[in-house]
Amino acid sequence: MNRATIDIGSNSILLLVVDEVGAILCDAVRVVGLSRGVGDRGLMNRQRMDHGLDVLTEYVQIAASFGVPARLIKAVATSGARRALNAAAFFDRVQKRTGLRVRIVTGDEEAWLTWAGARSDLRLPDGTVAVLDPGGGSTEIVLGEGERILLQQSVELGAVRLTEAFFDPQPARYRPPQLARLREHIQQVLATVDWPTYPRTLIGVAGTVTTLSAMQRGLTEWDRDVVHGSRLTRGFLRRQIDRLLTSTPEERREWCAIAPERADHLLAGACLIEELCTVSRKDSLIVSDGGVRFGLLHEI
Repeated sequence: MNRATIDIGSNSILLLVVDEVGAILCDAVRVVGLSRGVGDRGLMNRQRMDHGLDVLTEYVQIAASFGVPARLIKAVATSGARRALNAAAFFDRVQKRTGLRVRIVTGDEEAWLTWAGARSDLRLPDGTVAVLDPGGGSTEIVLGEGERILLQQSVELGAVRLTEAFFDPQPARYRPPQLARLREHIQQVLATVDWPTYPRTLIGVAGTVTTLSAMQRGLTEWDRDVVHGSRLTRGFLRRQIDRLLTSTPEERREWCAIAPERADHLLAGACLIEELCTVSRKDSLIVSDGGVRFGLLHEI
């Protein structure tokens, strides 16, 4: 029987449908920005909730076309929903309209789902592997060897959240002092991560990572076969940070052709990924298009 999963993140909502052997039948993403402006204890915007409801309704219909009814879809919401005071009411509304039941997962659950999904279809060397999921509202860090988890931590750093906290709304240009304060904050938070050992292999997942990889390869249209398993280097991240710092909103959207709706959050996201490489003592990471939606396939 076909299976379907939905990952409702702070910035994106993703649908995955696979057949009985795990072959991908549908892999869709919509950038909704449900948690933009939520902060630490705020409310999701009504207009974005309406957009999210429309997207989830569409996803339920797509899953049904593949023979998966709403009651069998595994759907979870992550960091943004944990922080939004009206998240439970919104998901009640979703269930009444679509029949879809959404579970708000903890940071530790999100980290495990990321770990389980990120390694999908990747050939990895023996030794320790760290999976990093820099999302819109939080970042999940999981370190393991084989099937043994050595470190599992969620930190309150995300591309959307950092952009809102440190940059002016829709700036014509970013300002270097803002960037310096953002970097200092990221470094302070990541200093709380107590690595039992450093990874031999580093994997990055989620939209910011895959978008930057696509930019590194000059893609103007999404191509999973090119991005999944590619490598994102610190050198490229540094060059992008310098480029984005002096960019206009129009330039950012042009450079980010595959996902222009992510353009204004890429500077914060690139800084976060570079600092994650620094603290894990790696000069590059392997890009995975896996993540929570794939991890849900492995959940009992």
